[in-house]
Amino acid sequence: MELNLRELSGQPDMLAPGHSLCPGCVESVVVRQILHVAGPNTVVVSATGCLSVSTSPYPFTAWRVPWIHNLFANAGATVAGIEAAYKSLVRSGRIDGDKKVNFLVFGGDGGTYDIGLQSLSGALERGHRFLYVCLNNEAYMNTGIQRSSATLPGTWTTTSHVGSVLPGKVEPRKDLTAIVAAHGTPFVAQASPHLWKDVMRKVETALDKDGPSFINLLAPCPRGWRTGPELGIQLGRIAVETCIWPIYEINDGVWKLNVRPREKKPVSEWLEIQGRFAHLLKPERRSEVDRIQNMVDRAWDELLARCNVAEPPAERKTAPDRGPKPVAV
Repeated sequence: MELNLRELSGQPDMLAPGHSLCPGCVESVVVRQILHVAGPNTVVVSATGCLSVSTSPYPFTAWRVPWIHNLFANAGATVAGIEAAYKSLVRSGRIDGDKKVNFLVFGGDGGTYDIGLQSLSGALERGHRFLYVCLNNEAYMNTGIQRSSATLPGTWTTTSHVGSVLPGKVEPRKDLTAIVAAHGTPFVAQASPHLWKDVMRKVETALDKDGPSFINLLAPCPRGWRTGPELGIQLGRIAVETCIWPIYEINDGVWKLNVRPREKKPVSEWLEIQGRFAHLLKPERRSEVDRIQNMVDRAWDELLARCNVAEPPAERKTAPDRGPKPVAV
């Protein structure tokens, strides 16, 4: 597929306008990017979340492809059943198997990292052909901004309170991308909405696999992250530049780093533009910022080692912290 904006702008959108996603939400942006690659011959499964409820208020729908809504827990099982039924119909000659059908799942981090992990793991282990895209906004945004296992430590949510004792969420986030890769999944990747060519190339690679694939896609949420609606794409860029959200892929077991920041910025530049981290910018919470920085540095070093990338000595230190800036709330 030629990734040319002029050509892509002339293609019909498989996700129609008129949905009720929040202003500044990037989910509709990345879903349109993904469906441009998948095309109309696609079946979409959506776990319960912002995307499903905002695109399907009864009796309307924004989907221009076959679409099925699921509970949080069973999107993996549903897509496995659909793919198995398709193969059975092709074998029996009841449908033509010459025209490939793509099977696509969208789930949030709550429905993927937590509630839906069991059914996803089973579908991965059985080797069904589908692409699962986790729209990761790092909390249960659709149900009131509760913490999930994708939520960073130090984050304020409605279930990880901030006070004199607690600094927000205390537990580390789960490395779901590595967990999926440990299943032997043919293609696994992380992506960010500001790198649209990288997103679409990875979707193309994933759909070409004769088996399961998984893309963990950062999806900044203005409401839950306490930011202005105009910052969604910029937040993705800063997440990559601070190595909070590394961009890489695992293709048939080979780890590859896709984006290497020219300057590894301090995590404070990511924290200070989000109201959910406003409490961490106070002097008495400096140790929490250092904890997050150490976590990011350690994970980055481990990723470089897995990708067989040597970091030059001059680049090993994070760019200097220039001090706090005004927080967007």
